[in-house]
Amino acid sequence: MKEREYRSFYDRVGLLNGWNFSRLQVSVTGETWDYAEEVKNRCVKTDIVLDLGTGGGERILPLADEVMLVIGIDRSAGMIATAERNAVESGKRNVRFHRMEAERLTFPDGFFDVVCARHAPFDAREAARVLKKGGRLVTQQVGEADKANVKRAFGRGQHDGVEDGSGMREYIARLEEAGFTRIDAREYDAVETYRTVEDLIFLLKHTPIVPDFGRTDDDFRRLDAFVREFGGPDGIRTNAKRYFIAAVKEA
Repeated sequence: MKEREYRSFYDRVGLLNGWNFSRLQVSVTGETWDYAEEVKNRCVKTDIVLDLGTGGGERILPLADEVMLVIGIDRSAGMIATAERNAVESGKRNVRFHRMEAERLTFPDGFFDVVCARHAPFDAREAARVLKKGGRLVTQQVGEADKANVKRAFGRGQHDGVEDGSGMREYIARLEEAGFTRIDAREYDAVETYRTVEDLIFLLKHTPIVPDFGRTDDDFRRLDAFVREFGGPDGIRTNAKRYFIAAVKEA
């Protein structure tokens, strides 16, 4: 495939998929966990749940059937607009979305039973403030060693120069400082396979894995070499490094 064909995919993929990551054809193999189940297992029917960095809401909408109310926030107006459309299409009436910074929540103290954040930064003290006593926090974040072969191929990447595991250690320390206890922390490094080139381009275009991906022709030459090296009958292989933290606000 020529570089100009990759650029054509790059130009079209956002128009076709918007910001809907649920349309990606991607599989993960190895020892992992199911983030949605981890959140669900910490909820009861009477809970009010806050989802930080909700994006298009695809990950949190299924939880609405398990709790009383879900509120999702995101700093992006485009993400909130997408989330609101997805909520209407889902028919779920107990979901609300607001544009808001996770570091400056405008909710009252002790309002939520559960706060969750998937691949989105959050402030431990703000999360503790809006949680009730005994409230639960659940988060999954991207590890520093994520997409290692992609970063090598492009010569730049998210978390460049940062020691693997440092993010998890920092969040644990901040949670402890904010008064959280019963902290459960774990991580995995699994094989992730993108079914098509379009799927991989969508990921690179809509995430900071390779900063400013697609701005130069050299990116598409590197992409072509990457696909030839790591592509196979099942798709294009990379790795998914994730860490998970659950904690309880005791006071």
